[in-house]
Amino acid sequence: MHTPSATSAISTAAAAASGARSAVPCAFPHFVSAGDILTDLVRTDGSHWRSHPGGAGWNVARAVAALGVPTAFAGSIGIDCFSDELWRASEAAALDLRFLQRVERAPLLAIVHETHPPAYFFIGEASADLAFDPESLPQGWMGAARWAHFGGVSLARAPLSATLATLAADLRAHGVRISFDPNYRNLMAHGYRPMLETMAALADLIKVSDEDLRCLFGTDEDTALETLRAMNREATVLVTRGAGPATLITPTETIAAMPPRVEVVDTVGAGDASIGGLLFSLMQRPERAWRDHLAFALASGGAACRHAGAHSPTLDEVVALLQ
Repeated sequence: MHTPSATSAISTAAAAASGARSAVPCAFPHFVSAGDILTDLVRTDGSHWRSHPGGAGWNVARAVAALGVPTAFAGSIGIDCFSDELWRASEAAALDLRFLQRVERAPLLAIVHETHPPAYFFIGEASADLAFDPESLPQGWMGAARWAHFGGVSLARAPLSATLATLAADLRAHGVRISFDPNYRNLMAHGYRPMLETMAALADLIKVSDEDLRCLFGTDEDTALETLRAMNREATVLVTRGAGPATLITPTETIAAMPPRVEVVDTVGAGDASIGGLLFSLMQRPERAWRDHLAFALASGGAACRHAGAHSPTLDEVVALLQ
């Protein structure tokens, strides 16, 4: 766990970054997440439904932005009522809206017709997310980016999947570090293995849950983890297991830690908050020990669980769980 002096240091650094952002707008974001952005339509009771802005890649962007790093979500949405809400929520999260494109296509919807256990399907055969065009992003933005994140259903939906894999390779060639969270969904049940191997090979950091490992590889967790690590021995891998111990595997060491005990309101988005917290820690305090980075990631996920929906915890919320 962080010592009080360490948490104070990271708080000071983040406050400086946040203050600089509010005083003088950053020319380009330091962190960019490019992945799925969609609307969840969740059945609440019989014929009643509730819509929520969502998408794993978008949640990660909000998580990093909430902690104080200049951030963008790079993707495409429509011009309909659902997309308007995604735009407003992105603006409220202080994401750089120059990276969020709007096109005249239908929105991508995730229809969650059962929640315990989750049962869902997607509507969006030719939806707006598939039209994302990296060539239309602001010129010169790659020079400011330090990390970029990819994952979610976007990498299982052609032609967007190929677009994002190419973008990840271009970013890596420009010296930007790559984070990858497959975030398993049923769209990945068939034909996903080549994309998994491509993105794992490009990644500096891979985040998976125990459920991801079982579903992606169809084997026990240990065998699945070894198969994943064989795709890129130089990548650092974070494995989360809900309330169980998490494991961080670097090329030189393996660290295990328990997440903080919290009163859980909702686990939706906890994994996205965890990887967001880890990325924030790596960007703000790269010199710190891996055990400290892991502690910050788990505290971020724990703080998210204290709220309903995909909550993006603030720095104060995370630090409170570390002290």
